[in-house]
Amino acid sequence: MDEIVKFQSAGQWDKWLAENFSKSKGIWIRFFKKASDVSSINTSDALDVALCYGWITGQARPYDERSWLGKFVPRRPKSIWSKINTKRAEMLIRQGRMKSAGLKQVEEAKRDGRWGRAYSPPSSAKLPKDFIKALHKKKEAEAFFRTLNRANIYSVVFRLENAMNEESRRMRIKQMIKMFEKGEKFH
Repeated sequence: MDEIVKFQSAGQWDKWLAENFSKSKGIWIRFFKKASDVSSINTSDALDVALCYGWITGQARPYDERSWLGKFVPRRPKSIWSKINTKRAEMLIRQGRMKSAGLKQVEEAKRDGRWGRAYSPPSSAKLPKDFIKALHKKKEAEAFFRTLNRANIYSVVFRLENAMNEESRRMRIKQMIKMFEKGEKFH
């Protein structure tokens, strides 16, 4: 496991990243639960600081009864963006907090189209109209689709939002419809 670090404040995390963002392959931040009475950075502040340096959060796992771990790593080239993080990055830029490393990630994502294809969070994800239209044409697939849980429905939205182009998106819709006709699901 990578290094586990506890930060009491966003300022400490910012200082660590300023010194290590270009050298480190990632760390686990130990976050303490409010009931633990241990002072620590919160996840929202940790993410904001990470975005400023071109880093991102990923995995989370339990640590002990008082705390849990969040993995933070440099953003990989061509990694996808969430709409939540694009909004946060824009806010950080407006506030003048974004560092050059973070700004470089934003500019590259805008240049290559990843920014515009940012995916929606599950709470606001909506099925695309072209998918619904194709699904209505295949009654067996539509009947099976109606049995899917939210995780599987979100998988449809996520895969379609992240298609690189319209042709890729059309192919994914066809593949999904065939999959649902066979009674297959993602999870």
